[in-house]
Amino acid sequence: MTVGEMLVATVPMARTLNLEFLETTAERAVVRLPDQAEYHNHIGGPHAGAMFTLAESASGAIVIAAFGDQMSRAVPLAVKAEIGYKKLAKGVVTATATLGRPVADVIAQLDAGERPEFPVAIEIHRADGAVTGEMTVVWTLRPHA
Repeated sequence: MTVGEMLVATVPMARTLNLEFLETTAERAVVRLPDQAEYHNHIGGPHAGAMFTLAESASGAIVIAAFGDQMSRAVPLAVKAEIGYKKLAKGVVTATATLGRPVADVIAQLDAGERPEFPVAIEIHRADGAVTGEMTVVWTLRPHA
């Protein structure tokens, strides 16, 4: 099962929005939100909540791709998120997530018995490439009790 298939199977909101997982690696995750009238806002673009879910889902995809092999000893959890809406979004939008710390550093912290935190930066783009939003999600790997 791919990371995208796993997220769609286990996270109902990703399935509800019909998110498309285009790329999911430990270095980058790319997720697309199709243009769907039922998720539009009052000006005909994707609703802010749909774009938040798109970006958060891209961050979750990169976290699973980077740390999926650590699931037997820790669970990934979003700690906080901040989003900024930069330009009008219309049509299909795509979120690209990048990990803010080296995977090895996060795992070393987990190996030391700590609960690591790490940022994931996400850009949301329109089809013409314009950045319509930016988001940062801080994640943690919470060790199992």
